[in-house]
Amino acid sequence: MTLTWWYALGGFGALSVLLLAGLPIAFAMLLVGVGGIVAVLGLEPALGLLGQIPVSQTTSYELSVVPMFILMGAFVARSGIAADLYDACHALIGHRRGGLAMATIVACGGFAAVCGSSVATAATFSRIAYPSMRRYGYHEGLAAASICAGGTLGILIPPSVIMVIYGVMTGTDVAKLFIAGLVPGVLAIALYALTIQVLVWRNPSAGPSAERIPLAQAIRAFTHVWPVLALFLLVMGGLYLGVFTATEGGAIGAFGAFCFAWWRGTLNWQSLMECAIETARTTGALFAILIGALLFSQFMNFAGLPNALKDAVTALGMQPLLVISMILLLYIVLGTFFEELSMILLTVPIFYPLVVSLGFDPIWFGIVIVMVVELGLISPPVGMNLFVVQSMLKTPLSVLWRWITPFAVADVVRLAVVVLVPQLVLFLPQLMK
Repeated sequence: MTLTWWYALGGFGALSVLLLAGLPIAFAMLLVGVGGIVAVLGLEPALGLLGQIPVSQTTSYELSVVPMFILMGAFVARSGIAADLYDACHALIGHRRGGLAMATIVACGGFAAVCGSSVATAATFSRIAYPSMRRYGYHEGLAAASICAGGTLGILIPPSVIMVIYGVMTGTDVAKLFIAGLVPGVLAIALYALTIQVLVWRNPSAGPSAERIPLAQAIRAFTHVWPVLALFLLVMGGLYLGVFTATEGGAIGAFGAFCFAWWRGTLNWQSLMECAIETARTTGALFAILIGALLFSQFMNFAGLPNALKDAVTALGMQPLLVISMILLLYIVLGTFFEELSMILLTVPIFYPLVVSLGFDPIWFGIVIVMVVELGLISPPVGMNLFVVQSMLKTPLSVLWRWITPFAVADVVRLAVVVLVPQLVLFLPQLMK
């Protein structure tokens, strides 16, 4: 075993020990990264990098879109649009068997389009959709699992902070990443709805029909949500047509969400300050993780791990599709105990050079990575969304694991389709101006 592999083994081993000891992942990656750079290059270069990376990376112009989209999500969340989205979807399909669970999936997709956070989406609909489903006699497992699955759409349907981070780290066009996420997002909603149909076909009592909403009430429900749908179309349409960049789109989205919340009468000086503080706190936490991950990845680069991986794949003569399959399997395993942002920041600098050298498109790889991270969020036994929903609803984890498994299978099917048919992801970005 060469020195490179010893460095890699020691680095990931030390990181695992620190995480198991309860150290926050940002500081764990920071300590291991600095310690590794000291071991490879010496003390003085390590201290120099520690001073340069936080400044050079956090002042990047492209990263300014992150607080804009976080602020956009904060404004929209306080506007009460999640409840209106659910009511509109309830009016559309709630009268079908399993309709309320499908309405939850569709509403989560709509909320994800202006929120960008899986955990926030799952937490929001735990308060809104779960009581309604239980009132109509839904099984607690189906109700909770549909919220867990719908919540994962928060990081795939644009705008997505995860996509912004990936784009900045790899030099990939963020606007094209956003557009590329649309088709997989719609496919996810369709497969989740199909999963619900199969579940209620096998167990009709798990998802009984609700009453049909009168037409006048349904129309009123849709009139409440059109402004936020128009905001999404404005941002995505402007990006697709090349009217503005992703960074400018973030500013437009944040301003549009501010106007929307003000128009609905849910914004005052106190809530405005709460949105600003929440945005600053979340952005600070993201950047702390980003700095730690960049130092750790620099350690791996100096140790030569990306080149060692490429040399190993070349020496073994492995097929590109097999390499991708092995990487995705590793992501699924990591997703059971890593938070999504940390996982991407930790691994993309290592795998990205290998994937590009094998001839895969960076935009396609970015979407695939986001999709496999989604799968990790609901993978038993310790997916992040499972614990968020369980902590709020008190559904037994054993019940949640059993009902979430079909949704995880649907994610595996979607992932396989996108891996085997890359044009599903790439055809929209290729048409962009």
